Amino acid sequence: MSILYAITDSHLLPGDKLFSAVEAALQAGCKWIQYRDKSGDQQQRIQDAQHLVALCNQYHAALIINDDVQLAITTKAHGVHLGQDDGSPQAARQLLGDNAIIGVTCHDSLEVAQQAITDGASYIAFGRFFPSQTKPNAKPAKFTLISDAKAKFPDVPLVVIGGITLDNAPLLLDAGADKLAVCHELFSSANIKQVAEKFIRLRSL
Repeated sequence: MSILYAITDSHLLPGDKLFSAVEAALQAGCKWIQYRDKSGDQQQRIQDAQHLVALCNQYHAALIINDDVQLAITTKAHGVHLGQDDGSPQAARQLLGDNAIIGVTCHDSLEVAQQAITDGASYIAFGRFFPSQTKPNAKPAKFTLISDAKAKFPDVPLVVIGGITLDNAPLLLDAGADKLAVCHELFSSANIKQVAEKFIRLRSL
């Protein structure tokens, strides 16, 4: 399974640029795309997500919706990623079904991660590990959190997030991370497919 978890950004990828950028990541072998759009245009978000679901289906990948279970239901997305204020994984699971991918932001807390897993999360996400342009005010997490989480939850995929680049990603993988959630390093690059390929190859180095 590809280690790259690509997260979109409506400011970086306005209009149809969103679709060409995501397709470039999919062509490189990325299998998880998170649609993250904080705008208030719900109709546009529905259209975007429907288009992305079709793209992901074409490449046998999964589209995960950020923070919006109803949007995931409406667009038949493959899952949802929940922050701490976005409802329970248990409720999301009941609405989306047994096969949905449900991720939960756990910041820097093993206790929050334990609760998320108990409530049916498919994966747990920790971070930020480096200064982040997407969430500049997010509380930093320590590298030891990754190894502690892998020891405590060995069978649950562990996603890391926050300022991840090609240069610092190996440190997170060495600590035990399963997937790298990447936004700016990927989608602000001139050659998205090439950068995605470089991230994916890190697992084999």
